[in-house]
Amino acid sequence: MFLFAGLGNPGSRYSSNRHNIGFMAADVIVRRHSFSPWRKKFQGEVSEGTLAGEKVLVLKPQTFMNESGRSVGEAVRYHDIPLDQVYVFYDELDLEPGKVRVKLGGGAAGHNGIRSIASHITPEFKRVRLGIGHPGDKRFVQPHVLGDFAKDDRDWLIALLDAVADNVSMLAEGQDEKFQSKVHLKVNPIAPRPAKPLLRES
Repeated sequence: MFLFAGLGNPGSRYSSNRHNIGFMAADVIVRRHSFSPWRKKFQGEVSEGTLAGEKVLVLKPQTFMNESGRSVGEAVRYHDIPLDQVYVFYDELDLEPGKVRVKLGGGAAGHNGIRSIASHITPEFKRVRLGIGHPGDKRFVQPHVLGDFAKDDRDWLIALLDAVADNVSMLAEGQDEKFQSKVHLKVNPIAPRPAKPLLRES
């Protein structure tokens, strides 16, 4: 079994925050792949389905971001899920908007949700880092992540979430790098080369 945990803060006041892009990704995955209705379990909301022949549990912790590890840890222990099959989707300040990177383990880089999960299950889980961009000054980080996405963000945000949902089966197949590449190409399509002019016969 795989666990896909999307991070965010519960409640309508936070639903459009940049910090909630993990929740948004979880919602789109569940809708796109016709997973089960959300139900309350593991101090969160869970939905189940199958990707690439593998059973997948999608989890949205309802503990608030800085206690996400309580929810994730409970689900991991209950189902005895291997840590390399735990994928956490969350906002990443150090990536440009629309970028995605997948990595195993590492530090929390100041992200309280990741720090909490690492303290409950060790840091050796997969991270799906969804770029939201940095405001440029650390003084503005908190209002940036807890602020809503702007109208100008709509196009890249929808493209990113759609690309994640379209290609998420690759994570269940262990093809993390291919997933990254496919998402990147969908969000940043390669422009077609201009056609060469036809040579006229003299």
